[in-house]
Amino acid sequence: MEKLGLRVRVRSVQPLRGFTVLISFENDAQREINLEPYFHGPIFEPIRNNPTMFSSIKIEGGTIAWGNGADIDPDVLYYNLKPAWMEDAEEVPSQSSNLSSG
Repeated sequence: MEKLGLRVRVRSVQPLRGFTVLISFENDAQREINLEPYFHGPIFEPIRNNPTMFSSIKIEGGTIAWGNGADIDPDVLYYNLKPAWMEDAEEVPSQSSNLSSG
């Protein structure tokens, strides 16, 4: 597993265009990030489908969040990591390799 740097938290977020936002982190770094690839699952459906809800984005506990409980881990955004759901979808365990004869 790759070792990450320090944990980062979001200081501010500003919607720009489409699903792209400008995020300022507590370490003074800024990034323009397209959030659309992170909008997976039913909790993000109202955000994908309603520009007003998307623009209601806020900072909660050091991460970006919306009023319906959806949020995105700031470490995922800062370090450009794959969200957990994406990693889970790629992991297909091979049970045959776990079997032993004997």
